[in-house]
Amino acid sequence: MPAAAARKRDYYEVLGVSRQASAQDLKSAYRKLAMQYHPDRNPGDKPAEDRFKEASEAYEVLSDPEKRGHYDRFGHSAMPFDFGGFNSSGINDVLSEIFGDIFGGRSRRGGRARGSDLRYNLELSFEEAAFGTEVSVKIPRPKRCEVCEGTGSKDKQVRACPTCGGSGELRHTQGFFSVSRPCGTCGGSGSVATAPCTKCRGVGRYESETTLSVKIPAGVDSGTRVRLVGEGEPGEQGGPPGDLYVVAHVREHPIFVREDAEVLCEVPISFAQAALGTHLEVPTLEGKVKMKVPSGTQSGKVFRLKGKGIAHLHGGGRGDQHVRVVVETPTELSSEQRELLERFAELGGERSQPQVKSFLEKVRELFG
Repeated sequence: MPAAAARKRDYYEVLGVSRQASAQDLKSAYRKLAMQYHPDRNPGDKPAEDRFKEASEAYEVLSDPEKRGHYDRFGHSAMPFDFGGFNSSGINDVLSEIFGDIFGGRSRRGGRARGSDLRYNLELSFEEAAFGTEVSVKIPRPKRCEVCEGTGSKDKQVRACPTCGGSGELRHTQGFFSVSRPCGTCGGSGSVATAPCTKCRGVGRYESETTLSVKIPAGVDSGTRVRLVGEGEPGEQGGPPGDLYVVAHVREHPIFVREDAEVLCEVPISFAQAALGTHLEVPTLEGKVKMKVPSGTQSGKVFRLKGKGIAHLHGGGRGDQHVRVVVETPTELSSEQRELLERFAELGGERSQPQVKSFLEKVRELFG
């Protein structure tokens, strides 16, 4: 075995995968190492550059079924591999995915580029989110030029880009690897206008404002996205448009609190109502309903109103409303009210209160 081959680490060990690794396993492992040791992320770091070179060499061999077969049978001695000038399409694809932005944006391989997606933040009331609604929104966005039909050329004719020769991409070589990037002249489309359109000045689109009707389904919450296909920015050179994402932001309610599809609220009641029992008019999202409060109800007791909550966004009925009653202590008493309460205390009224009774029993157990 040649001395150089003897010094090489096992390619599977380099990538940190087993010998049974699939093509996707190999790609994922190489992608992780490339992101960690790429020279552009470690400028001037020779060990990192060597690790990147080693990982790229391993992936170059193992990602090729024929080379991998030879390597599995004969090891490094079967690989007279000169890494100094390799040009693997597989490696270039991975590096383009990872580092496309370094060289000027997303990697595109020519053709008509899809338009960008747009985001619109929509503020909704608590009730609109609960029951759904339909709203009109005004979206400032570029509009495809109808004069040149998005081509950017007044005669609707285009020619091959002189910079990239019509390929839509430029190849960037850096040391021992190369990466493709979109052509800056044609934006990756591979073509340019023969005679720039006077309305859009050769761009193929112009700034505009569009009014759209958006249906908001019942049960949305803050952060829910509603996708409108094809309502994003128009594509370049007549390419397909992107999508519009309407993102809901629900305002707080003065009475109700939401937990998923459940609605919570607090209702104050008097001491007399809690002790004697009563029927309360309780607010819900659909108006007031009668709710029975039995005698002896304690402060903090929670009652459930079935089906009075919010619709589940993806179906399955509605949640419930939970009503927590809070017994209020009067802060101002008339002389007659005070006299009656004092009489109540003299008659041992405190001992009829469950929590007070339990507390007094615990005190007697501790102190005899």
